[in-house]
Amino acid sequence: MGTKINRYTLSELSPEARRSLLVRAQGDFESVRERTQEIIDEVRARGDEALIDYAEKFDGARLTVEGLKATEEEFAEAERLIEPSLRSAIEQAVENIRAHHEAQLPTMTWMKEHSPGVISGERILPIASAALYVPRGKGSFPSVMMMLAVPATLAGVPRVVACTPPGPDGSIDAATLVAARLCGVRDIYKTGGAQAVAAFAFGTGAVERVEKIVGPGNQFVSAAKRLLYGQIDPGTPAGPSESVVMCDAQADPEIVAREWLVEAEHGPDSAAMLVTDSAELADRVEKLVPGLLARLPEKRRSFCETVLSGFGGIVLTSGLDESVDFVNDYAPEHLRVIVDRPFEVLNRLQNAGEVLLGEYASIPYGNFAIGVNAILPTGGSARSYSCVGVDDFLKRSSFAYVSAEGARKLGPIAVELARYEGFPSHAEAAQYTLDRAQD
Repeated sequence: MGTKINRYTLSELSPEARRSLLVRAQGDFESVRERTQEIIDEVRARGDEALIDYAEKFDGARLTVEGLKATEEEFAEAERLIEPSLRSAIEQAVENIRAHHEAQLPTMTWMKEHSPGVISGERILPIASAALYVPRGKGSFPSVMMMLAVPATLAGVPRVVACTPPGPDGSIDAATLVAARLCGVRDIYKTGGAQAVAAFAFGTGAVERVEKIVGPGNQFVSAAKRLLYGQIDPGTPAGPSESVVMCDAQADPEIVAREWLVEAEHGPDSAAMLVTDSAELADRVEKLVPGLLARLPEKRRSFCETVLSGFGGIVLTSGLDESVDFVNDYAPEHLRVIVDRPFEVLNRLQNAGEVLLGEYASIPYGNFAIGVNAILPTGGSARSYSCVGVDDFLKRSSFAYVSAEGARKLGPIAVELARYEGFPSHAEAAQYTLDRAQD
C-alpha cells in the first residue's frame, strides 16, 4: 500500500473546505483544555512534588527536588560527551545567530522636544526574568536553546533560565547543556509540558517564577500558555512545527520533495504543505516521496506519513497569484519559496514567520546555521506575531518632561478633553497645574 498524500485543487474547494486547510493541530485547544487545566492546578497546589510526579509519568524519569536543576557536574559531563565536530557546529551557529540578532538592538533611550517646553521619549529596558522552553519529546534541540538564549542574553535580561524535559535516566541532552553554557545560561530545570509552564507562572520552590516564557512546544504547552495568560507572558505562539514549500514549474522536484519533508518529520502534529501551480511538478514530487521516506528511521517515516495524510498535502493553484494568496491566508511558520525571480514575490508575501528564498536557502540552513531565528509563530499567528528576537525580551517605558511654558500649551487641551470624557478630577488637576504655570 502506497503512501497516502492529501491533494487539493484550490479552485475546486468550497469556502468551508478551503478554510479547513488552514487548520493545524495547535488550533485544537478544546481537546486538551481540561487535561491541561488539571496539570496546572496540580502544579499550583503541590509545587515540586507535582513536577517530580509528572517527570516520572510523562518522561519516565525518577527525580528528587534537588535533581530538578542541572548541576555543574552535569554541565561538565556534557562537555565530555559531545563530539568536537558537534561543539564546533554549535559554536559557529551561536556566532551567526548573535551576528544576526545584534542588528536588532535598538537605541535604548531616545527623547525629543517636539514643542517648546515639552520633552518626551522612551527608555527600552530588559524584562526582569525569562524562561526558555526547549522541547525534547520527539528529539533533542540544542538549536532551540541557541535561538532563545542568544537574543535573551543580548537583551540583557538579568535572570535567564531554561527548562527541558529529562530523559528516562533523568539527564538533559548534552548538546543542549553545552549550547546553554556557550550562550551564558546556567540555570536549567528538568521539566517540560504544561507542568513547566505552570511552574514558571507560579513558582514551585525549586523553580522560581518568571515574567515570561518563550519557546515552542506541543498542544499541551500551547494550551498551558493560553490558560495562564495574565499570570505569565506566554510570548510568541509557538506550537507544532509547520511549513509551506511554494514553488513553480521551474523548481527542482528533488529539492522540493526533500524540503517538503523537513518539518513533517518533527512529529505527527506537524503540518507540511506543498503549494504549486504546476500539476506536473506536483506529480514528480509525489513520485519521489516514497523513496525518500524509505530511507528514514521508522519513527520519522511514521511522522511524515501521518502529516502528509493529515495536516499536510499538495495544494494545486491556478497560478502564482493564487499561490501567494493561499500562503498569506495560511500564514505559515516556515515558508520556502522556490520560484523564478523570488525577490519579486517577497514583497507580496505578507504573513509568514520566515521566508527562505531561492533554490539554495534550505529550511535546515534557517533552522541551524544562517542566524535568522527559527522560533517562529505557528498556527496562523504569523498574521500578527513575529519571529523571536531581541525585542521579545525588552519592554518600553515612555517618559516626559513639561516646563511651565509647555504646561501653558498643553493645559487647555487636557482640561477640555478631561471635561468631555467626564473626569472632573482630571480636569481640576490639569487646570491647577495650568494656573500655576501662568503665575
